[in-house]
Amino acid sequence: MSADYSVETDLKEAVAMAEHLADYVRGNQLYGSVGGFFNQMPSLTVGALVMRLRRLQMMTGSMSDDQRARLEKATALHNQVQREWFAHYEEKLLWEAESRLKSMMAFFRECRERPGQCSQLYKPEALKRTIVEELLGIMSNLHIHSDVIPNHVRETDAALRSLVTRSDFIWADVLAAIYPANEYWWLYSTPPEQD
Repeated sequence: MSADYSVETDLKEAVAMAEHLADYVRGNQLYGSVGGFFNQMPSLTVGALVMRLRRLQMMTGSMSDDQRARLEKATALHNQVQREWFAHYEEKLLWEAESRLKSMMAFFRECRERPGQCSQLYKPEALKRTIVEELLGIMSNLHIHSDVIPNHVRETDAALRSLVTRSDFIWADVLAAIYPANEYWWLYSTPPEQD
């Protein structure tokens, strides 16, 4: 996520992800593809899609009628796959949450070994943690239980808190209302710059 944000880009990505979700959840890869080899689309995961759908739903007041209709279609596709392929959806969701949390361990190790690079590497990790938070919300709503993920979240958050200090919101200002500081504290934090 950069300082620039486009509703239209987010919507195009969400629609493309939703259109490929049924095949993705039944597949055997964690990170799916929604286009050709050289496209600029992010990887398809349950978390990447639900993150986009949630924030777009919170921005419908600034959308055109066409954009709202496309968002409704993407949301309906997501909900249909979630219902019809629930066991596969749940499996991918849990796999993704664990994978994203485990992958953050490499970031923590890098920050310990090279503290000067920590601030430059932070934004992708903040995105991972945000996607995990979206997955936790889906888990709660669907009553999906995991003995492992809550412990990984606590460990990850403790490690993150030891590395960061308060800062301004790190993504585009237009998104700040969607991600309040009390819930998404890592988006209002950065590792201190090292000399």
